[in-house]
Amino acid sequence: MVRFSQLIHPAREPAPVRAAATVLLLRDTPAGIEVLMTRRSATASFAPGAYVFPGGHIDAADEAAKRIATRRPTQSRIQRTQAIAAIREAFEELGVLLAHHADGRPVSAEDIAAMDRGDTAGTAFADQCAARGLVLASDQVFTFAHWITDRDLPKRFDVPFLVARMPEGQVPTADESEQFEPCWVRPADALARHAAGNFFMIFPTVRTLQRMAAYATVDAVLAACAPNGNGEAPLWTSCPRAGFLKGEDVRYMESDSPYGELSLVCPDGQLVHALDWQSEQPVALLKNVQRLTAPNPSAMTGPGTNTYIVGDAATGYLVIDPGPNDFDHIGRLWRITHGDIRMIVCTHSHADHSPGAAPLQALCKTTKPPILGLPSAPTARATARFTPERSLINGERLTLSGTTAEGEPITHTLRVIHTPGHAANHLCLVLEEDGLLFSGDHILNGSTTVIDPPDGDMTAYLDSLDTLDAACAEGLVEFILPAHGYVIGFARNAIAHLKAHRLKREAKIAAAMQAQPGGTPEQWLPIAYDDVPERMWPVAARSLAAHVARIQHLQQQQQQQQQTGAR
Repeated sequence: MVRFSQLIHPAREPAPVRAAATVLLLRDTPAGIEVLMTRRSATASFAPGAYVFPGGHIDAADEAAKRIATRRPTQSRIQRTQAIAAIREAFEELGVLLAHHADGRPVSAEDIAAMDRGDTAGTAFADQCAARGLVLASDQVFTFAHWITDRDLPKRFDVPFLVARMPEGQVPTADESEQFEPCWVRPADALARHAAGNFFMIFPTVRTLQRMAAYATVDAVLAACAPNGNGEAPLWTSCPRAGFLKGEDVRYMESDSPYGELSLVCPDGQLVHALDWQSEQPVALLKNVQRLTAPNPSAMTGPGTNTYIVGDAATGYLVIDPGPNDFDHIGRLWRITHGDIRMIVCTHSHADHSPGAAPLQALCKTTKPPILGLPSAPTARATARFTPERSLINGERLTLSGTTAEGEPITHTLRVIHTPGHAANHLCLVLEEDGLLFSGDHILNGSTTVIDPPDGDMTAYLDSLDTLDAACAEGLVEFILPAHGYVIGFARNAIAHLKAHRLKREAKIAAAMQAQPGGTPEQWLPIAYDDVPERMWPVAARSLAAHVARIQHLQQQQQQQQQTGAR
């Protein structure tokens, strides 16, 4: 858990959320699924002028309407209430009624015309339906997604995005008060029109339609939402976060690469953090952690190599991965720290991480900080040789201590974790007081670590992931600060996802080897990496070689065990 004292932006309480529900009414067409959308009033207090799905607040009486509503065995009480609220809102706003007569007959146009579509919140809606012998088809409404309005916004909702098939024979008619211009639109077309600037939608609507566009039929959508062995649940739940990119407000879901950084820097959703990559100025992540990205962007380094500066004026600074020997980058590090660098740590010996250590040390004439890390192994390439002034011991702690201007003691402790795999001399650091893992190249954001034999070893890499996961399990790690890309949140999930990805790739490689037992790595590569752009295959070939070596070693071990058992 990050110390409150180190947060850049003071804690504040986001606006409370209100329970609501919305429904995507769907129909099949020869061109694919269409969804019913309407334009909100230009004077609406939330998302004025936006194209949306019908929906609104959940009223207390929606619970009472269960007396005339159907239910699936796996549908929870709250899901049923949400479905009833969405049915009511669709009726109020568009005159669409998801219901049927008690004897199974569909709702007719006459039934709908005879009912009052005014604000039916309360018992009015249920009473009108009951008076006509109508049963609400809440069992035909399924949960597709769950959105919680962004923390930075003044009006917030906790709202499931439900899905249902449009009833046959009904024609939507807007209430001309809250909703206007009902239209049927294919998700892909709505997204294209939004991108063109003539069909405004808010972020959750856009992301929901992006996901919806993957389905060919309404049946496919409903099947995806159908209960499984664990009951019913939305396909995803998200409370987006916002940052600035090129000066504009941009929103992100939990699966998006900037989300973790926004969580760290702006935990209460403050809209203040710039996400633009640049190399001129340090980016403050906490009061005691800054990032300066080296000016070496490429296909291998992404936006550049991240140098992290840990500490403050009270404790002095520790620099992690000073980067390449770039005059301007090293000068910036010296100026940011005022030359008060106590230690320089290199996570490994690669050319974009360690060469800047000696020049940076030379600038710090007063402190002359020691260069720490692990020496490169004999397997390292000639361009990746590194010898620290002192080798770090697995588990040892590096400490920065001092006294604040207010006279309070302050300490920043970094624990060393050896993590061979990407390189034989790779290590990571955990800032224990704040739950941060500086992962070097072992875990990256936005790309997959290359394992390049002989210095790279896939088994060692996977074992090191397990080591880092164990540190997370101890409650030490909440965020991962990689050498390339933004801060990563949900540390344990990220590690589990990365390991699963590696093993899935290994299974594809093993299948290719089995399909072509006399083949070569060059022949296996297009099969195992058919989902990777061909321009990246030369890089992928290195990790493929590491996987092949691991697979062959595991096969040899299995054969030896079988032979031993036969004796």
